[in-house]
Amino acid sequence: MRSRRAHEQRADALTAGHRERRAQGIKHPVEDFLFTYYPFSAARLRRWHPGWELAYDPSADVDADGRAVIADVDAEGRRSWYLDSPGPAGGPTRRADLRRYLDERADAVDFMARLLRSSSLARRTPNFSCFGLHEWAMVYRLAPGEQRHEDLPLRLGQEATDAVVESERLVCSHIDAFRFFTPPAVPRNAITPTRATQVQRDNPACLHVGMDLYKWAMKLVPLIPSSLALDCFEHARATRVLDMEASPYDVRSLGYGVVPIETAEGKAEYRRRQHDLAERADALREQILAHLEPLLSAEA
Repeated sequence: MRSRRAHEQRADALTAGHRERRAQGIKHPVEDFLFTYYPFSAARLRRWHPGWELAYDPSADVDADGRAVIADVDAEGRRSWYLDSPGPAGGPTRRADLRRYLDERADAVDFMARLLRSSSLARRTPNFSCFGLHEWAMVYRLAPGEQRHEDLPLRLGQEATDAVVESERLVCSHIDAFRFFTPPAVPRNAITPTRATQVQRDNPACLHVGMDLYKWAMKLVPLIPSSLALDCFEHARATRVLDMEASPYDVRSLGYGVVPIETAEGKAEYRRRQHDLAERADALREQILAHLEPLLSAEA
């Protein structure tokens, strides 16, 4: 129960700003991304999972009055994707229902495992030459009023922004960034990433590949502990800051800085910070795989 409460308190602290802004109807073009692009609410992030290795007393899922404190407990007090069984002392224990999860999500788990393995620094050479130009390609040659973040001005203006795209080499390899390129920007990219080639193309240094660890972690609970999912959320939030500071948008009004990737100095700063984020992402990736690999080995 202490572990559950500690997780809830940590999640509440991490999402406090978002929840307060949402209650007031205030948008935040940097942090909202983690709740709009990724389909996970603050409430879902708050749900505690100990990971498949641990069993726990089902009383941890209810409060002192016997009311369920975990949102996915059914009328019988059973959690989704969990199985109750007798414990060694005779009382009930609850743990992740591995068999059902792996049976019903076999294809998804296989895809996530292959993607995570292939995009590790140990297995694929990272590319540090993208410089966050995906965000620039998403606004390339847009007409007034067409940009996604209508409340943020373009730091260089539309014409100069377009000139940056035209002077740089676009090498985006991430399908979920590439699919938001404007039509004129698409043929400027060196490759055409697709969902079918994602396992072969995901770049360990890509900001979006690192942020996506949050997505995979959330999809893999209850197999992995929710503390690791929160670690991935924190990493995604830190990565999103660089994503937007290096973008064509001027985010200084929100308290952020500028990484001017159109200059040599900006490119050097971007590469340095991208390298640090890639190292952190790889550590998280390996932690996810450490929970997942024993299950897949047992299934083989």
